[in-house]
Amino acid sequence: MPLRLYDYAASANCLKVRLLLAHLGREYERVPVDIFDGDTLTDEFAALNPARSTPVLELESGEHLQESNAILVYLADGTKLIPDQPFDRAQVLRWLFFEQADLVPAIGGLRFRLITGRIAPDGPATERRRAAGHDVLRLLDGHLSERDFMVAGRFSAADIGIYGYTHVAPEAGIELAPYPAVRAWIERVETQSGHLNDLEPYPPNAQAGVSRSIYDR
Repeated sequence: MPLRLYDYAASANCLKVRLLLAHLGREYERVPVDIFDGDTLTDEFAALNPARSTPVLELESGEHLQESNAILVYLADGTKLIPDQPFDRAQVLRWLFFEQADLVPAIGGLRFRLITGRIAPDGPATERRRAAGHDVLRLLDGHLSERDFMVAGRFSAADIGIYGYTHVAPEAGIELAPYPAVRAWIERVETQSGHLNDLEPYPPNAQAGVSRSIYDR
């Protein structure tokens, strides 16, 4: 059985996994899941992931692995994308944790809610998230002003994780112009061999009031 990736084309969490697979040159079967047309609400999908989210990686063994960054670590383990040195390896995990805890809610969550009409463009909730996005980008800009990549001076799974939601900041109304180190780093990431960015825009059925998803309960 080949690797099988259940994913959604407009999700940056799913993009991260496709990007890492591309860098590793791994072959896999891609199974599109329409998260806004009720695909994740079925009993069949719940058997793959009780949390009803994407991505889900089906392994050659038939086991299923959930959560994007757990998938990144699993696939990158033993490759050049995860350092062997324990401290550097822990730093990769540190930034992957940071991405999910701080970067995704601030930038990813704002991008999703603005584009799909789940939040007002000029409302207080938008401003709070946008301010948090700038806080995250300032932190990343300071970190990257002294290094070319996130960890150990070389491209790693940490860069893939952080890239997934950093490069879409302008879609959330957060311009990258004030963050020159972040912009230079994005350019370096995008010149790495095997890079792809096939992130698609949210389709009409993702709009609030139209979709059938875990976001509409």
